[in-house]
Order: sequence, then C-alpha cells, then structure tokens
Amino acid sequence: MDSRYSGTQKVRKPAFAGSFYPSSANEIKSMLGAWIHPSGEIAPQAVIVPHAGYVFSGEVAASAFNRIPRGHAYKRIFLIGPSHNGAWFNGASVDTKYSFAETPLGTVPVDVSLGKALIANGKRAFTFRSDAHDMEHCLEVQLPFLQMIFAEVPPIVPILIGSLHWDILQNIAEVLKPFFTPENLFVISSDFSHYPSYEDAKASDLYLADAICSGGLKSFLNALTYIDKKNYVGQDTAACGENAIAVLLSIMDSLGRSSFPAEHVMYRNSGDSPYGDKDRVVGYNSIVITRRHLFNFTEEEKKAMIATARSAIYSSLRLDFDGDDRPVGILKDKGYGVFVTLHLNGRLRGCIGRFVSDESLSATIRDMADSAAFHDPRFPSLSRGEAPLIEIEVSVLSPLKKISSIDEFKLGRDGIYIIKGSRHGTFLPQVAEETGWNTEEFLGHCARDKAGIGWDGWRDADLYTYQTEVVNESELR
Repeated sequence: MDSRYSGTQKVRKPAFAGSFYPSSANEIKSMLGAWIHPSGEIAPQAVIVPHAGYVFSGEVAASAFNRIPRGHAYKRIFLIGPSHNGAWFNGASVDTKYSFAETPLGTVPVDVSLGKALIANGKRAFTFRSDAHDMEHCLEVQLPFLQMIFAEVPPIVPILIGSLHWDILQNIAEVLKPFFTPENLFVISSDFSHYPSYEDAKASDLYLADAICSGGLKSFLNALTYIDKKNYVGQDTAACGENAIAVLLSIMDSLGRSSFPAEHVMYRNSGDSPYGDKDRVVGYNSIVITRRHLFNFTEEEKKAMIATARSAIYSSLRLDFDGDDRPVGILKDKGYGVFVTLHLNGRLRGCIGRFVSDESLSATIRDMADSAAFHDPRFPSLSRGEAPLIEIEVSVLSPLKKISSIDEFKLGRDGIYIIKGSRHGTFLPQVAEETGWNTEEFLGHCARDKAGIGWDGWRDADLYTYQTEVVNESELR
C-alpha cells in the first residue's frame, strides 16, 4: 500500500484486474518482471503506449516504460487516453473524484487539486465525468507498469478525451502545454489499427508511427487521411487514441517540434500473440519522445552546480559545507546567463539572475546564489536555520533573442524579458507551469508585476525570449 494513503481517502478500485491484466500482485510481478528492465539514460518527456490486454500488448508497452532511467523522479504523470465506454462528451474529463487509484500492486495517488484547477481554469475544455472514468480501461492498465518502474509512483492526472473536434482538442492542448516540462511525464494511451488483416495492420500501423516520429500534427493528420483512403478491409480506426495523440503533437508543435525527438521503439499486433489470429487484429506501437536539452549537462556537472550554489550560501553564513563544489566540465566555461531560485517548504524564498556574464559558470552561480539568498528585495536575508532546508534550482540560459511578434513566443518553452525605457522584468519559462497562466496572463503579469509598466505594457515594449536548462536539487536526490 502506498505510504501516502491514510485509509480515509476515496479510492478508485480496479475494474479490469483479472481481464486485461492479472488479478493478483504475484502474477503481475511475474508477467511484467519478464519485460520491465528500466535502463534509459535520458528521461522521456512523453510515451505513446498501447492499452490492450497484457498478453497482447504488454511487452510493447514495457519497451517504452523501460526508457525511464532507474531512480528517476517526476513531479507528476499525466495519463491521457480516449473515452471508450460510450461516454462521449465535448472536451476532456479529468478525475477529481478519487484521491487514489488501486491495482493489485497497491494504490497510486491522484493529483485532485490540479484536476480541479484544470476544470476551473481550462477554458471549458475540462470537466469531470464519473461515467467516463469508472469503467475505462485505457488508463487503468498503465498503472501496474508505473508501479513496477517507480519505488513510489508520482501523483497521476487521469484525463480522458471524449471528442474528435479539432477546436476542442486545440483548447485541451493549450491548457496542458504549460505542464509539458521535464519534471512531468505524459503517458498517451492508444492502440493503433483495429480489425484489419495482419499484413494490412502492419502497413497501416508502421506508416502512422513513422508520421508521428518524423513530423508533427499535420503529418499525423495527413497520414490518417492516407490510411482512410487505403480502405483496408475490416479496419474501423487507424488509432483509437488519435485524439490524445493529436493533443500531444499539438503541444509539441507549439513548443517547437524540433525540440522533441521521437523514437519508434517496438511494434506488434494481436496476431503475434498465441491468443490472437491473423485475420482480424489490433496493432500496438510504442513511441518515446524526449526533450532536446540546450546543454546536455552530465550528472557530475549538475551535482557540481547545486553544490556550488549551496557552498556559496553556506560560506556567507559561516556554515560548514562538506560537498564537492570544484568546477568541472562546463562550469569552467565563461559567458552563460544564470538564475538561481530558492524554495522553502514549497514556496519561493528568493530568485536572482543575470542574462550574460564574463565570469565562469561556476563563479556566476556562486554570485547568483548569494544574491538570491541575501539580496532579493522581496525577502529578508536567509537565516542559518533556513539554509539546510532550502531547495536550490539553477537555470542556465540561452542567449537572448529579440522577437518582433508574440507569435514567436512559445509558452512553457520560452522565458520572457520585457524592456520599456528604464524599466524591465523577466519570467523564467517554468513560471508558466507553476502558475498555469496562459500566454496573455504570463506576459501581463510580467509587465505589471515585474517590469512595473502595467498589464498591457508588453504590447509596445521590447520583447526578448530565451530558453533555460534547469537543474533541480530535489530531482538529483
């Protein structure tokens, strides 16, 4: 049982244990143990995995989940799939009824507060439909894989999409985009072709997988049209989760498709299973999407960054520091902009940075850490008692890029730097995820609250964008 479960919260009981997957913990561990071997080096940003019975698609799903590095921690996991059970509705239903979801392996926490925020602030694209979630298998079957991968599964956000209307899917994508960050994992649940012959399914499924991996949303939609025109005998759909895949690709396109390499990991269809025939099959692809990082820091460099920041703070407070803050690798190089952010008990406790520096990255981190701890005018100086309790985040910046239109700004990917006369202000990219603001709110708050030029001041100001690669102390632990 999950240590976070007190025994009093509402729990969604498993509806498909014993049908889609085994009903006992030992059977699940035995079956998935043959397939689950986490060995990834780069944490996925998203995976597309099937949701059929494990005897048909379990190995394919496992091949994607195995790309999660052993011991990696996400803040939360978004589970997104299509509504299968006849509960059709315009938009997305996010589960806010249950605090935990149960399988024979135990319970998994549900991020109910975020679900409620999506409904409240989600442009009417989000709702909660109990009839959609209670008897839906496409998200439930993913939970045992997560329980086998993680010692403690991060809170999940279960989302079912009940519409194929493109304007609605765009709204869903826009609301979810700020959460498409390295600290979260998106799990897109979808089988592929339904009920053509073995060979036709293979042709259809591999063609669609290639479109997903090599192109963006337009490529995917064109591939669906091409497959439909092929008129494969018996085929009902090329992908039952096409709406969930479309939402994912829309987010990736809006943030910059080239920033998200996609890899097709495995293909099977039900005809490959001893329990299936080859006349009418269902297809299963696994696809892993990663995030192309700006700098590709090594683990040694990341640890040195955090150690350098903490050493600087401890030194100013005359506290003993027993970590290794010697500059390694990129920390010896000059010219990088840096922001250092401090949190205490989950709340901001200081954030200071600069966009350019003539000093080494190590020296810049030390300067910004000291400034964030003791010279952020919004907060009193950090105390000796607080220092051991803070969480440190180091953001290394790409060069500033002046933009002529807000269309060049991508929420969640870009930070913004606003200059108007002698006034200026900035928000790091991760502020979008922390607040859930849309683009106009992000710019308005920055203009008013940081630059002091009023809510609409950004409209005639000089605007610059930049990207960051974030190193978070809690993730390194």
